[in-house]
Amino acid sequence: MIPIVTPAEMAAIDAAAPVPVAMLVERAGAAVARAAVDLLGGTYGRRVAVIAGKGNNGADGRAAATRLQRRGVRCVVLDPDSAALPVEVDLVIDAAFGTGLSRPYDFPTVPEGVPVLAVDIPSGVDGLTGARLGSPPAADRTVTFAALKPGLLLEPGRELAGKVVVADIGLDTGDATIDLVEGSDVAGWLPVPAATVHKWHHAIRIIGGSSTMTGAPRLATRSAQRLGAGYVQMAIPGRDGVDGPVEAVGHSLPASAWGAAAVADLDRVAAVLVGPGLGPGHDVDVATVLGVDRPLVLDGDALQAEFLDAIRDRAAPTVLTPHGGEFARLARHASSDPIAATRELAASIGAVVVHKGPTTIVADSDGPVLVVANGGPALATAGTGDVLAGAITALLAQGVDPVRAAASAAWLHAEAGREQVGLVASDLPDRLALLLSDS
Repeated sequence: MIPIVTPAEMAAIDAAAPVPVAMLVERAGAAVARAAVDLLGGTYGRRVAVIAGKGNNGADGRAAATRLQRRGVRCVVLDPDSAALPVEVDLVIDAAFGTGLSRPYDFPTVPEGVPVLAVDIPSGVDGLTGARLGSPPAADRTVTFAALKPGLLLEPGRELAGKVVVADIGLDTGDATIDLVEGSDVAGWLPVPAATVHKWHHAIRIIGGSSTMTGAPRLATRSAQRLGAGYVQMAIPGRDGVDGPVEAVGHSLPASAWGAAAVADLDRVAAVLVGPGLGPGHDVDVATVLGVDRPLVLDGDALQAEFLDAIRDRAAPTVLTPHGGEFARLARHASSDPIAATRELAASIGAVVVHKGPTTIVADSDGPVLVVANGGPALATAGTGDVLAGAITALLAQGVDPVRAAASAAWLHAEAGREQVGLVASDLPDRLALLLSDS
């Protein structure tokens, strides 16, 4: 995992540095200069404009300019308030302002076709929330120091930062409480089936859909099967059986007052998912499901603020999977800091919260926050959330720690949807299986 620190935490880390500020600036300047040479493709005859502010960010930019000039690059260092940049340049280095910026700033217009290298974060991006503060440049690459910053991972900052490189300049980030999940982490968290495993070891029950709307639970079922659930029961109100996937088993539920039937005969079931495609009007029945002593994933219409007290009372692990609108309803107040808000909600209800979005945030009631940022816009299509919910449930059933189960499923889900033109949710389960076979 890669540590993530807030601007306030980074300021404290800088203040506790075991080396002088001047040495840190030289190390940062060297990292920026290396990235600049890489973007330039060499040094001979190259021209670079450096926008350098008065703080440490500007000092890093000036240190990089000095190193580049020693290697034959022609550099011009300009004030952040410069009205225009030279037209004849091969690269612009943005060292105007760092993560401490709190006021709007409009970066000078960059000549068309000229790449931008940002120092720490594009100037004009909020280091905590990723929001625009004025008009930041769209960087081709950002060199950040010691750790990632939230604003580099949350939109629109994530897109504006371009490719992000974390440079080690000798600062201690060991106390970071937020981490970015990488593929190597997921590979280490995934369960390895024992030779003696059988289908009931990892059985799950999925409660959702309706007599005429079965798509959501079917997607969740297929996803769970592909991620290791050996036996999946589909319990759909108003249905006696199921019409697919062929390997799924039906668990009959009446069309209404189905709560008691939904939680019957759970002795051999390792985890339960409730909510995908359920629709409104089932609050009493969902409340009944909340009383089960099994790991439980809540999705879709099971994500209601009125259930929060019952969630607090649960002893078994609970995972909530809200998208942005559902999260706002559960949190009951707006926040510009999604990481802090997710952590706060998880702590207040004693559950794992998977705050879905372009960057997904996974928080527990205590412990570090895990961030998943490998997804893309292809996942913004109907049914993908159902696939994720099924994947989380399958990993919970296999005994994976709830936070790691949620983060692993989110990472695999995002990876399965990357760079896929015309993706639909039903494409994802088979792609998940291919990812597992490669891990």
